[in-house]
Amino acid sequence: MIKIGILGEIGAGKSYVATNFGYPVFNADYEVAELYKKNKKLFYKLKKILPKYISKFPIDKKEISSAILDHNNNLKKIVKIVHSEVRKKMQLFLKKNYRAKIIILDIPLLLENNINDKNDILVFVDSKKSEILKRLKKRKNFNLKIFQMFKDIQLSSNYKKKKSHFIIKNDFKKKSVKIGINNVLERIT
Repeated sequence: MIKIGILGEIGAGKSYVATNFGYPVFNADYEVAELYKKNKKLFYKLKKILPKYISKFPIDKKEISSAILDHNNNLKKIVKIVHSEVRKKMQLFLKKNYRAKIIILDIPLLLENNINDKNDILVFVDSKKSEILKRLKKRKNFNLKIFQMFKDIQLSSNYKKKKSHFIIKNDFKKKSVKIGINNVLERIT
């Protein structure tokens, strides 16, 4: 099985690129949303470390946002707890898809949390910063301060590009993304 890890800035279109590969995708953002809705153990862990913010189940993203905005360290605490659960979900995904020739890992903090293996293929999704910000501002509940806090805990784009085996230019047009994906697939299969 070949694992392809998708890297890039917040809002660069990583999930869009991941789904266009045409192989099973592990989407960490989706899994986190599901964990907030369905995982009571996660709720109790977060409530224990952030009792002032986390009050009811299912976990309300607004409460998570309040905790992050109130204190810088809260983001690191949340990421540590949530990513251990995401890791478990990823292991289940890998077991379920063990026969797949290729699987795609769409995990925003893939390198930061050492989730990838040394043999994984890393693909950086490169988009113009102006285009990213324009797209992010259209998102429901976009908060520039939270966005900046997440950027601060991430490795730099230059570092991620250097670590990547491939770079796909995403101008948010399907044709250019498909060309980039086909180039990656031709070279690894």
